[in-house]
Amino acid sequence: MTYTLTLQSIEPVTHDTHHLVFNKPDGYVYTPGQACDFALAKDGWRDEQRPFTFTGLPTDVTLEFVIKSYPDHDGVTEQIAKMQMTDQVEVSDPWGAIEDKGPGVFIAGGAGITPFIAVLKRRLQTHGTLKDCHLVFSNKTEDDIILRDAFTSMPGLNCHFVVTDDPESELARDQIDKEYLAPIVAQTDGPIYICGPEPMIDDISKALKDLNVSDERIVTEDLD
Repeated sequence: MTYTLTLQSIEPVTHDTHHLVFNKPDGYVYTPGQACDFALAKDGWRDEQRPFTFTGLPTDVTLEFVIKSYPDHDGVTEQIAKMQMTDQVEVSDPWGAIEDKGPGVFIAGGAGITPFIAVLKRRLQTHGTLKDCHLVFSNKTEDDIILRDAFTSMPGLNCHFVVTDDPESELARDQIDKEYLAPIVAQTDGPIYICGPEPMIDDISKALKDLNVSDERIVTEDLD
């Protein structure tokens, strides 16, 4: 089924990422971590659907998204960044592989953070703390870190930020590898969630298996 949403607000989160708020259709239900197929409701764009994750909570009266723009890709996210109040989009029923299976390690690359926003918000709402939760978040530069202040202010959440294209940063590192993950993974026997580009998921999954993490503990969502 397709639902038409009207934009209520749009605000920048980083230099190329925006927080968008839309009306929520009656009876629309999703779980934290789920996404929908999203298209601009205007001529020439309705068939250009892209998957975006809900970043608000199911109990909210609105639907929220945090969307990163890629001007050099196909133009859809660039168009989204230019949206104005009362512009409309069309979305599908919710879907997705990421869901809360308990406290553990949340590993994200760039826009792969979006499924974890609602999952962590809901855990915090339900439990009052994110004790025993670790966030490992990789970006190109510090300016690319989405909602950095929001994550560091979440009670109990252990944040581990990595930047791969900012050699002067104290967070600089070539990649999230076995060596980096070992001391973090050792602190939990819970699930390991991974969301990002497919090559990143493959590399991190291999590193986790080298650390004797079972397949049953690994939960993934591919951005590609």
